[in-house]
Amino acid sequence: MTLTEDRSAPAGFNTTGAISEARRAMITSQLRTSGVNEPWVLEAMGGIAREDYVPAAMRDAAYIDRAIPLGDGRFLAAPIVHGRMLAEAAPNATDKVLLVGDSIGYLAALLRPLAGSVDVVAPGDAAAEGEGGYSLIVIDGAIEVLPEALCARLVEGGRLVTGQVSRGVTRLAVGTKAAGVVSLLPLAEMGIPVLPELAAPKRWSF
Repeated sequence: MTLTEDRSAPAGFNTTGAISEARRAMITSQLRTSGVNEPWVLEAMGGIAREDYVPAAMRDAAYIDRAIPLGDGRFLAAPIVHGRMLAEAAPNATDKVLLVGDSIGYLAALLRPLAGSVDVVAPGDAAAEGEGGYSLIVIDGAIEVLPEALCARLVEGGRLVTGQVSRGVTRLAVGTKAAGVVSLLPLAEMGIPVLPELAAPKRWSF
């Protein structure tokens, strides 16, 4: 994938209308200024209409630099979160990807053209046993607990990209499966919507 000579927008980028201008601004003012400069990431995010993945009342705010409420306690993460996740995941045509998130959501739409295959599991089902053989797992949200059953679905040497909650702070984190274990390495603090289904069990205190 390549960019046009105008490095402010991906090739084929339609700059007609206010929403398209907002998408251009997302590329130039949010992603590039935060260190997301991989041409294929910019191409992917410049080519997907983010406004199609938010409630109608929020379409004009689809490209703001913070999470957007989707209803039922769900959020669409800020563009920089998905940009960094894509850059760290680096999906390719040989990858069998498992996304923990929404099968018809924005991140699923970004991943599908980049990977060999993409399966999706809802956050509430992430701790259940299932088919394995995945070379990449991406969790669309921040977690406190990484289920063993989810790690078991990852092949040895496979990668995992997620948000991680620690003492109330959310960070982007990555891991690689080695000797059957996935250890997460926090990379950068950023506002990532928390997935309540993957929160740590509540502890009683007296």
